Amino acid sequence: MTRILLFNKPYDVLSQFTDKGTQGTTRRTLSEFIDVPGVYPAGRLDRDSEGLLVLTDNGKLQARISDPKFRSPKTYLAQVEGVPTHDQLAKLRGGVTLKDGHTRPAEVALIAPPDLWPRTPPVRYRKSVPDAWIKLTITEGRNRQVRRMTAHVGLPCLRLVRWSVGDWSLDGIAPGTWRDA
Repeated sequence: MTRILLFNKPYDVLSQFTDKGTQGTTRRTLSEFIDVPGVYPAGRLDRDSEGLLVLTDNGKLQARISDPKFRSPKTYLAQVEGVPTHDQLAKLRGGVTLKDGHTRPAEVALIAPPDLWPRTPPVRYRKSVPDAWIKLTITEGRNRQVRRMTAHVGLPCLRLVRWSVGDWSLDGIAPGTWRDA
């Protein structure tokens, strides 16, 4: 029977069980939070991003979730610097051209600030620069794609939380905890 875990990855945690970084540095990994043998992350979530990470013991499912050819939708809540204009949101909806090619169109909406847990360390706050939240759904998963897309249209990402992958969501899962799907 396939095992699927839904984990709320905190900020500053690597999406792997061991740290193969530079000698002498200790970075937080999944092994600090998950002691379940045989499960591996289906895809990645950057160290400076938070939210849903799906882990499974089924290699085919792992590939299906992470391979862009299957177009598995991933929804993110992004706090961006500035207030998005209609034009900026339209560009994201149409897909943008990054150094590694044109992205698929995204579903994008301006949203009210979500009721999320506080981040440690907190997002930098600048009194003179407004910020806003957008909900963005993509069907591919290039390296740092959401951050690169928002920056490309002039909306640098301050905080990024993956809320869902396919039908699985973060709903009810506290940071640093997991549950079976």
